[in-house]
Amino acid sequence: MDNGKAIIFSAPSGSGKTTIVRHLLQACPQLEFSISATTRPIRTAREVHGKDYYFLSIENFKSKIDDDEFIEWEEVYNGNYYGTLKSEVERLWSLNKHVVFDVDVKGGLKLKEYFRKKALAVFVRVRDQAELEARLRHRNTETEESIQRRLAKAAYEMSFEGRFDVSLLSGALDATLKNAERLVDDFIGNNICR
Repeated sequence: MDNGKAIIFSAPSGSGKTTIVRHLLQACPQLEFSISATTRPIRTAREVHGKDYYFLSIENFKSKIDDDEFIEWEEVYNGNYYGTLKSEVERLWSLNKHVVFDVDVKGGLKLKEYFRKKALAVFVRVRDQAELEARLRHRNTETEESIQRRLAKAAYEMSFEGRFDVSLLSGALDATLKNAERLVDDFIGNNICR
């Protein structure tokens, strides 16, 4: 697809980017989710290999790195690798879809650099660190150690907000989702969101 575009949503963990992306996939039929590869274990019974992530062994992931199969990849936490497979983007563009990404901040910047003008890089932010902590605790999926690690990383990630094309405040849900639709429609140019 020569006109395929990439919409990149990045944020510190807990900022709401996954909720936004899930909404856009329902509201904008020409968008398709780019499934990331990871070595982290499945967290809940709701997570499905090939739908939420491609869950790979560390050995398999490293083999794909050696074979230059990733657009971008990173060891986000010790032993937990994440990356975007070139074959995934090619698959989605061959279906005449625009690709939407839900990635961490470093991954988002690498994707922005790779796709250049074909990409819109959106930084999703919350009002402050206290709100982010409340969201992480509300998930009930993290240990205290994990929450503290994510909060420390979030403080660092927020310093990269200015390197994205646009920032989206994750506040009142309805307003946030409408603003996300507007960003996509403005970038793609065809009013693809219902």
